Amino acid sequence: MCIFSLTKAKMNIYKTSDLSLAAFLKLRGVKLLKACKETSGKFSFEFEDSGMCDQYAIDFANSEFSSYDANLRALKKAINSRTK
Repeated sequence: MCIFSLTKAKMNIYKTSDLSLAAFLKLRGVKLLKACKETSGKFSFEFEDSGMCDQYAIDFANSEFSSYDANLRALKKAINSRTK
């Protein structure tokens, strides 16, 4: 199920299923073209790529945002394991 989808002919597209990376790309001003949740439950995002998305993905991995995301996931896991 797609939230929305915008497409243009002959456009470079950057795809990711990582919600945190997608949020980081939006934070960097990259235009979101498509956001879907697949039948498997996996997210799918497509961005208009002006050639900077690969660098932004590296910037994300080396940033505090990535550490924040890892800690958030660890906390969720800890909470979920206690409620079972």
